[in-house]
Amino acid sequence: MDHELPPSAVHLRDHLRNLFPTRVLDVLPPAAGPIHLRVPDFHVFRLAPGPGEGGWLYVSAGLWDATQHHGHGLEFVLYTAEPSDRHVETVTMNAYYHAAGGRNTLDLGHTVPIGRPWQPGSRCDHLLVSLPYLWGPELEVCAFPEGHVRVLWLLPITRAEKTFRHAHGLEALEQRLENAGIDPADPARASVVEAEAGRLRRLLRRRGGKG
Repeated sequence: MDHELPPSAVHLRDHLRNLFPTRVLDVLPPAAGPIHLRVPDFHVFRLAPGPGEGGWLYVSAGLWDATQHHGHGLEFVLYTAEPSDRHVETVTMNAYYHAAGGRNTLDLGHTVPIGRPWQPGSRCDHLLVSLPYLWGPELEVCAFPEGHVRVLWLLPITRAEKTFRHAHGLEALEQRLENAGIDPADPARASVVEAEAGRLRRLLRRRGGKG
């Protein structure tokens, strides 16, 4: 219910409704677990496809209130082909990780291990924090009197792609993904750098980077 939402989440809800007027927006509770210890008023917005629109959107809500600095804070969107409680779990897990602060604080270009395939049978078991290219700055920036929310995209990637990102940078990985013409909501998509995974891990070890 709306009265359960913190102020930033109300603004974000209205932002999403204005941006996606044909999508039905549901306010969902988070996945079971300790998220309320870090984000007391956390919810997940689920937006169903409207006419002629493909894919579902799962958007974190309430994270801004627990993590913002000087009015700036992040929320995250996950794009999926089908609805599932699994996606609520993924968004909740990501929010819990980010809200820990310190070295766990996420930003553009960071990668997050999911600890399992993002969907059953998928080779993607990490998330890349990316710009929401599919929807542009209209989704990314939600301004309101107390500050603004920046909405970043949780793009599922493979372990090999994560390794490539750490070795070559965000732009290089995004170029690979674009050149391959991936469907970001397809759980069965192939890795765009699988053949290089072993070499990249060795390169990272030589550089002293994280695998």
